[in-house]
Amino acid sequence: MASNQLTKAIYTLVLLGLAFQSIATNESTAPVKPQEKTVDVVVEGKVYCQSCDHYGSWSLTGAEPIPSARVSVICKNHMKQVSYYKALECDEHGYFYAPLHGLKASNNILDHPLHACHVKLVSSPNEHCSLLSNVNYGINGSPFRFENKILRRLGNDAVVYAAGPLAFRPAHCPPATHV
Repeated sequence: MASNQLTKAIYTLVLLGLAFQSIATNESTAPVKPQEKTVDVVVEGKVYCQSCDHYGSWSLTGAEPIPSARVSVICKNHMKQVSYYKALECDEHGYFYAPLHGLKASNNILDHPLHACHVKLVSSPNEHCSLLSNVNYGINGSPFRFENKILRRLGNDAVVYAAGPLAFRPAHCPPATHV
């Protein structure tokens, strides 16, 4: 009788050990919930000084980049209220690249950056080329363009939109001479 109880106790311990091993195995092989992937919005573009030869047009032939020019990014929600604003400075080549951290769209279609966001000229450090021009809607707001540029990183992608190119114009251009 004692050996029968000892045998039952051993079987019980073995079965419990197998049960705990099975539970531990199932927990370690349970599917891991993937991390939520985030998508950042970025806008890039360039700011120029328009040549006097093309004053009054949208041509940027002969234009020179303006280092340290300032532009702003303005996004409005579907109710036409400003939902995002960021001012930024161009690099030494007149190029701007702006991650729009904190940009939130309450309505994915109407508040999408392609519809809601624009880049505007703010200021030029070049005293000879500091008047705003509306080349590519630099005064009214140059809309974002999707050019199929996506930066893929582990767990965080960035959709890069383009705006512009934008241009300031010279304050004084010599009168055109007609021959």
